[in-house]
Amino acid sequence: MTLLTLRSTMDCAFAEISLGEVMLRLDPGDRRTRATRSFQVWEGGGEYNVARGLRRCFGMRTAIVTSLVENDVGRLVEDLILQGGVDTSYIQWVPFDGIGAKARVGLNFTERGYGVRGAAGVSDRAHSAASQMAFNATDWHELFGVVGAQWLHTGGIYAGLSDTSWRTAATAMAAARQYGTVISYDLNYRPSLWQDRGGKPAAQDINRELVSQVDVLIGNEEDFSACLGYDVPGLDESLSNPDQASFATMIQKVAVDFPNVKVIATTLRGVHSASINDWSVLGWSRSDGLQVSHHYEALEIYDRVGGGDSFASGLIYGLLTGKPMQEALEYGAAHGALAMTTPGDTSMATLKEVEHLMKGGSSRVIR
Repeated sequence: MTLLTLRSTMDCAFAEISLGEVMLRLDPGDRRTRATRSFQVWEGGGEYNVARGLRRCFGMRTAIVTSLVENDVGRLVEDLILQGGVDTSYIQWVPFDGIGAKARVGLNFTERGYGVRGAAGVSDRAHSAASQMAFNATDWHELFGVVGAQWLHTGGIYAGLSDTSWRTAATAMAAARQYGTVISYDLNYRPSLWQDRGGKPAAQDINRELVSQVDVLIGNEEDFSACLGYDVPGLDESLSNPDQASFATMIQKVAVDFPNVKVIATTLRGVHSASINDWSVLGWSRSDGLQVSHHYEALEIYDRVGGGDSFASGLIYGLLTGKPMQEALEYGAAHGALAMTTPGDTSMATLKEVEHLMKGGSSRVIR
């Protein structure tokens, strides 16, 4: 029994397409946002980071469907995307009104955290151009039916941006499914996106509707509770070791409620401090059941933002290239671990480095 049925590469211009917002991250480095006098800038977004990882680390052709404002900030984000190698043909450019009253580029001020001080972020993203993309602004049938993509990735961050963004996601997913494109969805619960829009109950209503179209479901322990409403004792982010029994219980619930879902994967992070985390991933497929990745104990963290997205891109790479579920999980776990050793939301790892770590490679100097 195969994990997933993939479209032929001969019929698809892209291995993967992401739908989501790309923000400009302002990073104070080893200082605090409230006290710094300079920032380094990165591009980032939960859905976009996956496309960039697949392109930059794994060498797959990817694209991003998003919207940016036509001004110098929007063009800066575009320039960063181009440096990451992700195709920008499907960026929708919105005229700038001079002050950003109608549409703007989302900003994200994020501190990395250290020791007892956890990573912290302040988002400034309301009314972003990406949050206002109309469901019919992209010709989805042209994109998936003529241009072709093997994989569509989106998630709960994009779905939670506005009262309309989830409809755009649903429209894209329906078209992708019609043409046989595999759909993955990262639950990625962000309380700040839902606090004024109905909280967890609203998030659960929308996420459960979208997950009904999904082939591959990704999240962390909190996401399955916050986004889908599953209350399973033993699944929380305080775990230092994978609780397989609790995860298996949750999997059984998801598998029954969503028979369309073929693969489920979650990261498990034991937080000793902002700088030291235990890191592993658990996965399940209808063909192979529950499997566990290598456990990275006391992993030293430089910047944890984007670790889960890099896990997702490694997992997707494994599945797109026909790897067994266990091997796909190991690609994801290793890529996520490496991504958290460098600054920024996106991975700076190479495929060679990922496979070196998967094989048990040490962190001794390489020269």
